[in-house]
Amino acid sequence: MTKSKGSIEAEISKVLTQWEKDYLGRGSVSVKTDILRDMIIVSLKGVLTPAEYTLCKTKEGKSMIKKTRSDLVETGVDILRDYIYSITGEKVISFHTDLSTMTGERIIVFKLASDFEENFRSIK
Repeated sequence: MTKSKGSIEAEISKVLTQWEKDYLGRGSVSVKTDILRDMIIVSLKGVLTPAEYTLCKTKEGKSMIKKTRSDLVETGVDILRDYIYSITGEKVISFHTDLSTMTGERIIVFKLASDFEENFRSIK
């Protein structure tokens, strides 16, 4: 049986949440994954701690939190690439991420080697 697009998106959300807890020590409040053409777009809400929000009240604090959080995620990117490959069978060719210090939301984009969404267009 072929997995649906929604079930794969849910599986990716679950794996990323677990990765956050195991690797970063704490998970986000909510995770939503969308497959769009050759991209997997993940929105993670509530990734900052109360102390980090306090630090983000200054320009220097914002820069420090963004850099530290980015560095932490980048050190685990190979694990994330492996997770995406194991779920989708697609190679991740690039990884992009950014964090909003205002909303505490992180966006992650996995760019895949091919149009993964194409697999679901004929299933409808």
